[in-house]
Amino acid sequence: MKKIFFLSVLLSSQQIFAQGDPKATEVWSPVPKVVTPGKYFADAPSDAIVLFDGKNLDQWESVKDSTKEAGWKVAGGIMTVDKTKGNIRTKRNFMDYQLHLEYRIPKNITGTGQARGNSGVFLASTGQGDAGYEIQILDSYNNETYVNGQAASVYKQYPPLVNACKKPGEWQTYDIVWTAPRFNEDKSLKSPARVTVFQNGVLVQNNVELKGPTLYIGTPKYTAHGASPIKLQAHGDDSAPISFRNIWVREL
Repeated sequence: MKKIFFLSVLLSSQQIFAQGDPKATEVWSPVPKVVTPGKYFADAPSDAIVLFDGKNLDQWESVKDSTKEAGWKVAGGIMTVDKTKGNIRTKRNFMDYQLHLEYRIPKNITGTGQARGNSGVFLASTGQGDAGYEIQILDSYNNETYVNGQAASVYKQYPPLVNACKKPGEWQTYDIVWTAPRFNEDKSLKSPARVTVFQNGVLVQNNVELKGPTLYIGTPKYTAHGASPIKLQAHGDDSAPISFRNIWVREL
């Protein structure tokens, strides 16, 4: 029995020797920094920039006039769109990041198609109005519309892989990983934007390559830009305005 054990150890040692030293493929530095997760899944981790914590809109400004405050309504820890104030955007500019936000379509929502709880998060706002790269927000729970314009679509470019929407009145989440486009010195495109999106914990966009900014009409094409703000849309439909809470971003 001892002889068999000795032969087994010897063979194992010979195999390790033949394959090389396992320490040769061990990496010990640099050591990843410690990030403390939030207590609950959706809570901001320790290295996040909190864009909205339910208290105020200090991190936001009006798109129409950057000298003015955002102007949307804040009450009970919730931000609600004020369509008379127009779109709002972050005061900070970002390149690559992880974004978390929560939104709620009103329980008493009315309208059909694109006129039912319409809004959007623009991952890089490149100008006034709706210029930028939009992930659509819409009530797509039993609401028919063009599929590349339903909730969680990259607007007019990619339909979501699945419809993971909850009922109106329930809080929903987007968790987004955004890689901004890069441009050469001559302003030609070096690498396109890419995005991964989870809606309510379900993968709905899997590292898709954007064709350019998202457009309501026409074919998208890139125009050189750098770091840009994140924008939330005040859509002009007649349905009740949607609400947001718990928005944070981690720069990558």
